[in-house]
Amino acid sequence: MKTLSLGISTCPNDTFIYEALIEGLENSPFQWDVHFADVQTLNEMVRRGELDVAKVSAQVYPKVDQEYKCLGCGGAIGYGCGPLFLSAVSDQYNPELPVVLPGAETTAALLYRFWHSRTQACSKGIEPMANLNVKFALFDQVYRSLLSKEASQGVVIHEHRFTWKQDGLHLLQDLGAFWEQETGTPIPLGIAVARKSLGEETISLVEAEIRKSLAVARSRKDPVTPFIDEKAQISSREVMVSHINMFVNDFSENVGERGWAALENLWRLVRCV
Repeated sequence: MKTLSLGISTCPNDTFIYEALIEGLENSPFQWDVHFADVQTLNEMVRRGELDVAKVSAQVYPKVDQEYKCLGCGGAIGYGCGPLFLSAVSDQYNPELPVVLPGAETTAALLYRFWHSRTQACSKGIEPMANLNVKFALFDQVYRSLLSKEASQGVVIHEHRFTWKQDGLHLLQDLGAFWEQETGTPIPLGIAVARKSLGEETISLVEAEIRKSLAVARSRKDPVTPFIDEKAQISSREVMVSHINMFVNDFSENVGERGWAALENLWRLVRCV
């Protein structure tokens, strides 16, 4: 049995997809050395070549495509599921105040730049990050800083998509909806990648394992297991179920033509920067 390293987040959509794989599928050719981290950390680990298989931000792929292959499953692509640009103090964007982003290489950061370039900037090109008034924090810290009003504006992802209203925050822009409107494609948030040096046969087996793991998860009556509950950064079971329902879909099983088109759109933007 071959041991491979795997990196995923603790978010319910990742743990839902990968739980059965991690626990050990019947007749699996692999055992897994699992690393749980936020998406920016996973991006950095893949940039350094530290993981065999990982779930990363879709926008990081052009920077690692010499060493890693984008898999046709295991990611997060969809409609109505993008990051939200929120304010702690107003329903109006204030360009004089910094915007906190959940990592420079996250897809959320790129979608913010995409929105900014088309609505706030003189040029229609994607602005360099250095030209923007932004700061960076881990995704959960972004949300906490908005709640405490330490930050006035920020882009939130994952489960915070479901809690901002009840927490009294203000929506400035649904960045995913803006992407859909401008491109006509679904929102390419995250992808699974595998190290090319594993070889095509092993990579095909990895994809098959991810799909089997997803099938096991989808066959359960209750989507939230103790494993998912333990890893999640939230205590609300209702939010966990909503999170899984939003981010796990048919694109998770098979990226398909529409999914690849969305990814190519995103990667063209990255390569132009």
